Amino acid sequence: MYHLSLHGSNTDSDIYIGSGIFSQTAKHIAEKFQPTRIHIVTDSNVAPLYLEQLRAEFPIGVTTTVIPAGEEYKTLDTVAGIYADLSEAELTRSDLVIALGGGVVGDITGFTAATYLRGIHVCQIPTTLLAQVDSSVGGKTGVDLPQGKNLVGAFYQPELVIIDTDILTSLPEHIFNDGMAEVIKYGCIANPDILNMIAQPDFKSNMQHIVYECVRIKRDVVQQDEHDTGLRMILNFGHTIGHGAEKVGHFTELTHGQAVAIGMVQAAKLGAKLGETDYTQQITEICQAHELPTQLPYPIEEVYAAMLHDKKRAGDSINMILIHPMGKANIHKIPLEQLHTLLTAE
Repeated sequence: MYHLSLHGSNTDSDIYIGSGIFSQTAKHIAEKFQPTRIHIVTDSNVAPLYLEQLRAEFPIGVTTTVIPAGEEYKTLDTVAGIYADLSEAELTRSDLVIALGGGVVGDITGFTAATYLRGIHVCQIPTTLLAQVDSSVGGKTGVDLPQGKNLVGAFYQPELVIIDTDILTSLPEHIFNDGMAEVIKYGCIANPDILNMIAQPDFKSNMQHIVYECVRIKRDVVQQDEHDTGLRMILNFGHTIGHGAEKVGHFTELTHGQAVAIGMVQAAKLGAKLGETDYTQQITEICQAHELPTQLPYPIEEVYAAMLHDKKRAGDSINMILIHPMGKANIHKIPLEQLHTLLTAE
């Protein structure tokens, strides 16, 4: 088992990564918190698999909210429903909310915890690869608006993250592959050894170490730039164009990982147009090896229009993350007019 600490501005996160540690959740919670009530938020996919097992670990009362699965439910209406359940359960600021699920559940629950009673304790238990290597760590929470992805949110560090890599064996192949997009991202921006690891035929036997390497990179970046004003932007490699594609697809036609894979390839093409080393073929081949799409399925004009609502836009420019060399990410502030020209050029 691995243990990492993330020292945030207002709280420290303890992150445990290991095989079979889901069954140790109650022990780790007792070491960290003293709640009189616990509320678990999960979704309709995860609840039948893990909810009762988790509830049974606790000697105190546990209440639950089960939300519909899917990015299209990552809305303020869903948050309002969780608020109502927390109020009915009479949770106080000394009590605990647990996010049990993938990235959507983690983002919604984190935002709810950040804003209910102006802040309540939260523990993340990510059940997808994407959530384990990325969204459960670092304190970014939020929900989508019709205008774009994650436009309402807060920085709110979970005090405890339990990452059980055994859970990955229960994932459908397409959900596992979805998370591989974020793993590939970490290899591109910080540690090319990750790309070598996932190129091995038996890489799934090494998932505990792969997950650890990704989380370690994110921990190191977030500790230097918790609120996403500088270095943390490199974690958005593939996300700016990817989020635009997700929006054009109404958050239902592409998964987040699929959109990020497409976005990374598009960012590589953009880097080549700006005179950087062209990693388009290398990233394309890595993504395809893990059954991720690499072609933009929508007109670039529509994706560009969606990108104009991205959080990384600043006035008449937008921050794009480019790779040079492989394993090192660079932040490029590109004027919108130039970006439009580059994206639409053959």
